[in-house]
Amino acid sequence: MNVGGARECPHPGPPPLRRGGSVAAIAGVSVGVLQLAGALKTAPPLAGLPFDLSIVAFAIAVPMLAVLAATRRWEVDSRLGPPLAAAALLMAWLVVAGSWTASREVAAQRLPEIVLAGPAMVAAGLIAGAEPAARRALVLATLLIGVVIAATVGWGVTAGWGVRAVLDPGAARLQYQIAGLAIATAAAIAAVRAAEARSVGRALPWLILVAALAAAALLPGGRTALAALGLGVALAPALRLWLGGRRRRAAGWLAGTALAGAGCTLMFLLRPEEVAGLRTLERLTTEAGGLNSRLGLWAAALRWAGEAAPLGLGTGGFTIAAGHGERRGLYVHNHALEALAEGGLPGLLLWVLAFGGAIVAAARMMREVAPGRAARVAAMVLPVVLTVLVSTDLGNRMAWFALGLALSLCVRSARHV
Repeated sequence: MNVGGARECPHPGPPPLRRGGSVAAIAGVSVGVLQLAGALKTAPPLAGLPFDLSIVAFAIAVPMLAVLAATRRWEVDSRLGPPLAAAALLMAWLVVAGSWTASREVAAQRLPEIVLAGPAMVAAGLIAGAEPAARRALVLATLLIGVVIAATVGWGVTAGWGVRAVLDPGAARLQYQIAGLAIATAAAIAAVRAAEARSVGRALPWLILVAALAAAALLPGGRTALAALGLGVALAPALRLWLGGRRRRAAGWLAGTALAGAGCTLMFLLRPEEVAGLRTLERLTTEAGGLNSRLGLWAAALRWAGEAAPLGLGTGGFTIAAGHGERRGLYVHNHALEALAEGGLPGLLLWVLAFGGAIVAAARMMREVAPGRAARVAAMVLPVVLTVLVSTDLGNRMAWFALGLALSLCVRSARHV
């Protein structure tokens, strides 16, 4: 292992197929399935499987990732250390904070997800994001999963059952959120491919795919996912162009996506009848309760953070303090505020050092890795970044995977041992 700041060639050609390439491909695909297993469970052929898709994907990914870790020579930049150490300390602190929480059920559910699944997902993101063949397989799997989910949503609406009718009613709300997130990530990846195309003819199929995925994102009802799609489609391709030295095209891409978004918004405002059946837009225009409820949860989190300062309410203790009992679904809906309310000032500090530090480290490394690699990592991370700010709790494995994926820019797989 070489620790330092070795610079990666900014325009590497595709590496030749090496021994272990199939292992890397399997690792990348299984990690992609693990990350988006919740979305795949919305598809009718997979919704009724007699086994948990997440467990199967995890069982396949672990040995494949272990082989990659043992058979590659890794070059690690020193900027990886601080955020990775902060993430480990955050997990440990949340375990300590569980010793004074009033919660039993929520804490018992969340702590294993943080201290067991969390490190595994960070490691998966690090290895799959750093190994070239695994990263290519991960990107392809993520793109295909998003396309499959989008096709399923369209078919479901056409058939009349709707995407939220596949799973049990209790899982419906989480289902459309994850389905929308998978579509948003796939759209961001497709947009990067469009930006990389060297001619309009080659870019057109990818642009059509982006438009189709955006249309599909209007159906399930996930407002955060729609915003994440816009963020990823605008920023990830612009980043690819900017890092590639095409700064005018990057600015043009941002302007074009802004105009397209504004045009669609204006069309729906002028023709409100077109919104009928588009569940996401219906929720945006007619349901203000989601925003109001989040504002209420955030205000309560700040209030209880002050009441319980400096150590916080304890892991899982917010819902009880806020008067909701052991109802995990009424979590804070913001990871930073959750870390503050339940982990106190130490929890917030460690969260900022881990997740904020990962963003800073990734941003600093983007000029030292290939532009395509940086853009693809951004396409898979940006939708999750937005999600952790307005939804999910610290037990969500997708957030920990995104943390590892962002930090993977600090690691490079050089060659076989």
